[in-house]
Amino acid sequence: MTSPRRSDGRSGRGRGSRSPAGPPPRRGGAAGPPSADPARAAALELLTAVRERDAYANLAMPAILRRFRLSGRDAALATELGYGTCRAAGLLDSVIEACADRPLSRIETPLIDAMRLGTYQLLRTRIPPHAAVDSTVALIRGSAGSRSAGFANAILRRVGEHTEPEWVARLAPDLADDPVGHLAFAHAHPRWIAQAFEDALRGEIGELAELLAADDARPTVHLLARPGEITAEELALTTGGEQSPYSPFGVRLQAGAGDPGELDAVTEGLAVVMDEGSQLVALGLADAPLTGPDSGRWLDLCAGPGGKATLLGALLALEHPERGRLDAVEPAAHRAELVRQATAGLPVTVHVADGRSAPLPDGGYDRVLVDVPCTGLGALRRRPEARWRREPSDVAVLAALQRELLAAALRHVRVGGVVGYATCSPHLAETHGVLAAVLRGRSDVERVDATAVLPGVDGLGDGPAVQLWPHRHGTDAMFMSLLRRTASGAART
Repeated sequence: MTSPRRSDGRSGRGRGSRSPAGPPPRRGGAAGPPSADPARAAALELLTAVRERDAYANLAMPAILRRFRLSGRDAALATELGYGTCRAAGLLDSVIEACADRPLSRIETPLIDAMRLGTYQLLRTRIPPHAAVDSTVALIRGSAGSRSAGFANAILRRVGEHTEPEWVARLAPDLADDPVGHLAFAHAHPRWIAQAFEDALRGEIGELAELLAADDARPTVHLLARPGEITAEELALTTGGEQSPYSPFGVRLQAGAGDPGELDAVTEGLAVVMDEGSQLVALGLADAPLTGPDSGRWLDLCAGPGGKATLLGALLALEHPERGRLDAVEPAAHRAELVRQATAGLPVTVHVADGRSAPLPDGGYDRVLVDVPCTGLGALRRRPEARWRREPSDVAVLAALQRELLAAALRHVRVGGVVGYATCSPHLAETHGVLAAVLRGRSDVERVDATAVLPGVDGLGDGPAVQLWPHRHGTDAMFMSLLRRTASGAART
């Protein structure tokens, strides 16, 4: 499947030229006036923000909902249409192009945004076809005129002649000849990402289908009940959610529960929006066995925006109330400020520094978390536009950074202490590849069985590292490896 077109002309960001389908839209994109159809106009504005400003959908949507004064069912509809269209963009583009009389490169990108929105409604919602087409055409007519509206109307009516499975059968690679390509198309993933998932799953095509389907679905929201402030049972009762199956501090909200940032428990600082997989990574490091006593000196080397630092700081406050201290490192000043805000009142010191060269003591920490910057392939379900922005070339650049950060973490941990290497990506180059490169030739590091510190979590494999999965665990695809510094001796695997 080709990546969706974008305005800067690169792969996944194709060039939008002046189209004969109609005049250019008014300033601000293709969205019509809020009074015409507020939910769909808000969704279309989100698509415009993602395309024009490289906005993150989950960060841009709350402000758009406020501007359009949407709440309740209207806000839920706008969010579903906006996020869903971003998530399925590659598949939608292929269908639109199959119905058009010209390539997408010859159609104005604001018009493509609107047709993506209409196509998503036709193929992936229960909205009646006439409502999906008419509402989209009305938005286009209000911003780009009747000529563009007529062009879009013709294409959308062709789209609606077939269901999504029928379009997949027509356009996807043959399942027998190219099963990875077929599944990638059917579940709206770039093929290279689907291939990376299959590699991490060791070639299990059946399980790859389950993973891609889970990755293509709307995720539930996970909350962290801040230790010492509220229990997971209390948080579940106050939010209407359910206690998480694995994290003792986790709560999973029901689908359609609304904006979690507006929950009283979140606004009052009792709870934090945090995927259960991320909670398990922090808890795994906190529970990992040390050689020698735990002095309560912990380090979060890649702390922004502060979720795991919050959990680690809260655990320190409970377990080491007199002397516990977490140093949290973040190179970007604005993200460091987010860490400060998130950890206010906890024994956490925030340092604005590059984790590779932070002015911190070597061998000074009992536990070090290095949750490295990564491609984020494990959290694509929560970042709807991300799968179409990443490129295969990103992996090598990030893997080099990851190796340097892991080497720095091993410098900072004391002999007998433990480093937790974590990444929200199952790509082998970012997980086992980084570990192999850093540990090669070292005799002062041993692997710790990470499955042992997550005893209630099934489907983790034989260890020593653990890989969580959306389809197995309902979490992001977090990877974690635990490494203990030793005074001497060959590294064990």
